[in-house]
Amino acid sequence: MADSFFSWLKRLGGKQEADGVAPHADPQHKAERPMVFVKELSPKSRRHLLRHFLALEDKDRLLRFGSKLSDDMVTRYVENIDFARDTVFGVYDRRLRLLGVGHLAFAPRESSRISGATIKPVVAEFGVSVSAAARGLGVGTKLFLRASMRCRNADVDTLYMHCLSSNKVMMHIAQKAGMDIHRDYGEADAYLKISPANSATVFQEAMEEQAAMLDYIIKANFKALLKWGARVTGIGGKDKGSGGKT
Repeated sequence: MADSFFSWLKRLGGKQEADGVAPHADPQHKAERPMVFVKELSPKSRRHLLRHFLALEDKDRLLRFGSKLSDDMVTRYVENIDFARDTVFGVYDRRLRLLGVGHLAFAPRESSRISGATIKPVVAEFGVSVSAAARGLGVGTKLFLRASMRCRNADVDTLYMHCLSSNKVMMHIAQKAGMDIHRDYGEADAYLKISPANSATVFQEAMEEQAAMLDYIIKANFKALLKWGARVTGIGGKDKGSGGKT
């Protein structure tokens, strides 16, 4: 039973690589990337989110938000995230720092730029950012896949992304997902039609969240153990990574 569970985790996590994301142990798979766990975040994660966004370089803030937001504006953005309405996903490293963040914002169809693409009352807009240390490792794609599954299970059939045409990462994710892309004046709108949910997709999302929660608990406990050991032995400095609960 245990072997089956860990085999499932291996398939679930995919093949991404980043600091703190558990690698495959098999030496024959050196080229394979380790598992990435995408966890749903809560209002308690605002401190982690703020640290992640403030660490983005100006060019990355431009690609994420469409403009070079100041630190104050980034802070207000994080403070105003409505977790009761929207869904925010994150990928943590072993120091409990966010490597990637995906913000899935739900809005009435009438307020969307692509209101004619659906008859459902609500559409979802997706924005993603990935830390430089985890760039090019598939973290953004994993966040997108998790967000599209949430839309599917929430009876939302249209997932929308708006970004600069120069945002190669977002454009790659959109093209890879088969999204319908429209470009205009240096910006791009892309949307994906999503199939209806079924019992398998609901179960898969629940299992992915449980796996991500287990991964987070293990990392949090290990970090706490290291801090305790440092206090007892006096060896090692204070971990500068973010801590706390989510």
